[in-house]
Amino acid sequence: MKDALGFSLIEVLVAVVLTCIGILGMVALQGRALQYIQDSAQRNTAAALANDLVEMIRLGSGGQAVPSGYLKTAGASFPGAPTTCANTPDAADQQLACWAQRASALLPGARELLVDEFHVCRSAGENRCTATGELLEIQLAWTVRPGECLDAKADNPAEPICRYRLRTRI
Repeated sequence: MKDALGFSLIEVLVAVVLTCIGILGMVALQGRALQYIQDSAQRNTAAALANDLVEMIRLGSGGQAVPSGYLKTAGASFPGAPTTCANTPDAADQQLACWAQRASALLPGARELLVDEFHVCRSAGENRCTATGELLEIQLAWTVRPGECLDAKADNPAEPICRYRLRTRI
């Protein structure tokens, strides 16, 4: 019993290993939480931008069919913006151009995606733009580091583009 006066070196090492494992788990959890927070903030921005455009279209259409000045297909450019977007322009195409300018400023990397990944169209279903669809579909996109988009497609989880789609009736 004279030799059992305190903790042995093995007990101390086991305690240190367990503490390190716990700390590493907390660090990993913190990193993942930051990724979710960033994704949530970008999705909230995209949702707010899409809702702003829907309200502009509703105001401009008077409850009728969506005016063609608000429509933009994937692969087409947005109309040219007026000299200033400080006040909301009257023309639908200029309103759409100002909206695109704001979207490219608020979403990371969106400026490079405006032509190919953004669209505003009449739709008959998910990602199916048609001339006579009764729904309005708005798609926005932004860039992230590969593998960080939380809604990535199963066949390409490392894609560096996140998308937000809103479909609604006008």
